[in-house]
Amino acid sequence: MLETLLHAILEHVDQPKKDLEHNLRTLLNETVAKMDLVSKDEIERQQTALQNANLRLTQLQDQVKALEILIQKYN
Repeated sequence: MLETLLHAILEHVDQPKKDLEHNLRTLLNETVAKMDLVSKDEIERQQTALQNANLRLTQLQDQVKALEILIQKYN
């Protein structure tokens, strides 16, 4: 009889633990899903694209300066 009582008590104690764990996992999954997260690979791709854009911008600025100098020579 004591064994049956102990088993019943352990079942009642274990269930709230399982419920709490389930609720916490659900809450964490929902929170993570709402976050605007990106992968490390995506960040690296964006950094490369930005570096390329900055390089191209510098090249275009140099071309504009060269054209301005040419325009000043002919005016």
